[in-house]
Amino acid sequence: MRFFFLLIILVFTGGASRAGGPIVYSDEAKLMHIGKSLELYVDKTNKLTVEQVQDQVFKPSEQDVPNLMITPYTHWARFSITNHSKTEKLQLEIEYPTIDEITLYEQQPGDQFTSLQLGSMKRYDLRPIDHQNYIFPLQIKPGETKHFYLSVRADEQAQLPIYLSTETYINEKNSQRNFIFGIYIGIILVMAFYNLFIYLTTRDSSYLVYVAYIICVGLTQASQQGYTFRFLYPDNVWLVKHDTVFIPILNGITAALFIQSFLHSKERYPLGHKMLHVVTIFYLLCFIPMFLDAYMVAQVWVQVVAMSGALIAIFVGIVVNRTGFTPARYFLIAWGIFLTSVMIFVMRNFNFLPYNDFTYYALQVGSAAEVTLLSFALANKINIYRKEKDASAALALQVSQENEQLVREQNVVLEAKVQERTEELQSSNKELNKVLSNLKSAQTQLVEAEKMASLGQLTAGIAHEINNPINFVTSNIKPLKLDFADIKMLLRKYEEIETISPDKFPQQLQEIQRFKQEIDIEYVHNEIESLITGIEDGASRTAEIVRGLRTFSRLDESDLKSVDLHEGLNSTLVLLRNTIPQHINIIRDYGELPKVECYAGKLNQVFLNIINNALNAIKMKPEQGDESLTISTRLHKDANQVSVSIKDSGIGMTDKVKEKIFDPFFTTKDVGEGTGLGLSIVFSIIEKHHGKILVESAPGKGAEFIIYLPLNISNHSSQ
Repeated sequence: MRFFFLLIILVFTGGASRAGGPIVYSDEAKLMHIGKSLELYVDKTNKLTVEQVQDQVFKPSEQDVPNLMITPYTHWARFSITNHSKTEKLQLEIEYPTIDEITLYEQQPGDQFTSLQLGSMKRYDLRPIDHQNYIFPLQIKPGETKHFYLSVRADEQAQLPIYLSTETYINEKNSQRNFIFGIYIGIILVMAFYNLFIYLTTRDSSYLVYVAYIICVGLTQASQQGYTFRFLYPDNVWLVKHDTVFIPILNGITAALFIQSFLHSKERYPLGHKMLHVVTIFYLLCFIPMFLDAYMVAQVWVQVVAMSGALIAIFVGIVVNRTGFTPARYFLIAWGIFLTSVMIFVMRNFNFLPYNDFTYYALQVGSAAEVTLLSFALANKINIYRKEKDASAALALQVSQENEQLVREQNVVLEAKVQERTEELQSSNKELNKVLSNLKSAQTQLVEAEKMASLGQLTAGIAHEINNPINFVTSNIKPLKLDFADIKMLLRKYEEIETISPDKFPQQLQEIQRFKQEIDIEYVHNEIESLITGIEDGASRTAEIVRGLRTFSRLDESDLKSVDLHEGLNSTLVLLRNTIPQHINIIRDYGELPKVECYAGKLNQVFLNIINNALNAIKMKPEQGDESLTISTRLHKDANQVSVSIKDSGIGMTDKVKEKIFDPFFTTKDVGEGTGLGLSIVFSIIEKHHGKILVESAPGKGAEFIIYLPLNISNHSSQ
């Protein structure tokens, strides 16, 4: 009530000094308001020159501060000044820094005019006097009268608070204005840094939003007073023209975001939260006419959105306050003071209130009060949060104590159940260990059975192969003995003759000759040579079998050693010779291979298992033709490895079978014919050599096993 009472007193008692008729300047210690002494004319064509305007009909101003409203037209003001003072240097100031174009014409003798163009559309450094207001220096001698025309054009709300005085009193007034505005900016900056510090301490985003809002509020006032053009961007004419729209838009958006955050409207009043979202969207839409240079449309749009947004903010604050949220009360007080100052500012612009110090500073005072009160309200949120935290901590402690008691009660029951379950698990564990032991024993037996099967096959092959050369030797021994007996008999006869002179025994010699003819000594010699050749062949084959057996088993090479893979492949084929049917063609496609570092005996076991499986696959074909078993070897220098391919023309495998062939105990043979460990052992041996094995097969198209082995297994082991 006191505030509104003071407002009424200032409205009716704070009018400016008035002057009527011609302007007579006589008191050097006086700051004259000459707005009511002006004559006004509106040029709706925006094309008239000062010479053409002289012939137009001007109307006298009836206001101390002429209000030009928001129009796209050019406004002209005509006035004359008679100087009755002792100084000839005067200044004319228009205290409205957001006018786009303002030109002062001074009439010279002979109806000539000199002009000085100012305005926000001109660079700041072109101004004759360094100030955000438009100050024109006048040179009028004492007792002299001069005539002036003032051209004004603005795309926004414009007024003409026009002063006439000396430089001293103009500067005195402006210094007072600058001092008060400095206090205002100081409050803005202090509150901004204060809330920024709280944000850095609490990490509450509402403080950061409020800092942005405070800065936008300060920039709005600075742009209205012309300080942004003077100090921030004196050379950016485009920004000067648009900042009275651009900055209020940012101010409105940050205000809406701050209100949402401060009032917790999303939780306490969701509909109001959405309404503030709509306000933000409409503020963003104001950018469209601004960037299209429809400046007047943008001005009106911003003012309409600002008025609607202010009413919505008050409404949301009232609803949230009814929910018992204490900060909403602070918001309503602060927002009410600020809106009151805005109303005073708007009423001044539309001449409902006079242009005086109260109406001039009302918006600054209101925004400073709002910023300060809301900062206090935000600071009070810390106390609210602390109380809520203490209450929640007490509640949590109570719940914790109840839970602790419940846990103690449950622990007794759980311990009994755990003990019972532990005993069951221990019993189950013993049974599982027993089963595992049995499985390991069975696995060991199966592996040994696989080894015995391979050993039996190897023994049968050796027995068969050695039996043939032994038969050669046995069958040739008897005829060789008979031939040797005949030769012995012949030799004995020769011995008898040797004891007697040959001349005395011609008859014996004839008998010897007859015996030689009887036994066919030439045939005997040939037969002996043939028998010896047979014995030599049998002995050679026996040596070959033994050599193949030693090469395959590698009993003397249990450690790593560089060996020739071709020897291992050939020895394996020798051992399997009796199991290879005659219609199967063995193709050896050997490449040039260096010696490979490996476990020779184990690698020969790999060759034996794969080749044996390939032969079985060929034998299982229902129709036998020209079958083949191809063994290929290659050297891959780039990968520092060799490959061994064993390809058969057997029955092939399906994809399902191919996925399981390396699994232990998997077999496609009939029960009792295989253990299913052969290829599993192959896989483990190749894995031990740091190699890999690939299988390519399709039903009816045979199978190909490709083995890749590194040249130096010791290098792979160290890696």
